[in-house]
Amino acid sequence: MSENNEPALLEPPVAGDEIDTLVGSLERQRRTFAWKCGGLDADGLRATVGASSITLGGLLKHLALVEVEYFSVRLLGLDPGPPWNTVDWDAEPGWEWRSAAEDTPERLTGLWRDAVARSRANVRQAVAEGDMGRLAAFTTSRGESPSLRRLMIDVIEEYARHVGHADLIRESVDGLVGEDPPG
Repeated sequence: MSENNEPALLEPPVAGDEIDTLVGSLERQRRTFAWKCGGLDADGLRATVGASSITLGGLLKHLALVEVEYFSVRLLGLDPGPPWNTVDWDAEPGWEWRSAAEDTPERLTGLWRDAVARSRANVRQAVAEGDMGRLAAFTTSRGESPSLRRLMIDVIEEYARHVGHADLIRESVDGLVGEDPPG
């Protein structure tokens, strides 16, 4: 990691250990997602493609929630903090998707960046306390606690799916295409 907590490498290591490979893969997905959402105004973040209601703003808020849910709540058993702990999720399922249209680009980007920074710190803490086999504080309905390894894979999968959505939406907004951010 660099001094600003951003990863120093653009790619996961070719032959790294498990932690570096999983973290590197997640960081690549985060970097690509940030690039696809970067530099847009509110209209750009509200754009949709075809019949889908997914927006880049909705993706920013949804992935901020995913970061908090997996690496704060599930991994360490922490309170999610605002705005997440102020929502009645039973009464408002999908709140993050709908409410994103009311938020400014700065608010959405800040919410996501803050969630990512918190996740990085929480993963570093969990790794310092053990390894990728460290069990999460969360317990499933079957009485199982997932490992940090499983949480990492789940979040990488979530980002990979949504980076695909972001590719299509961003191309429709201003023609930006590509697999990786420049430089």
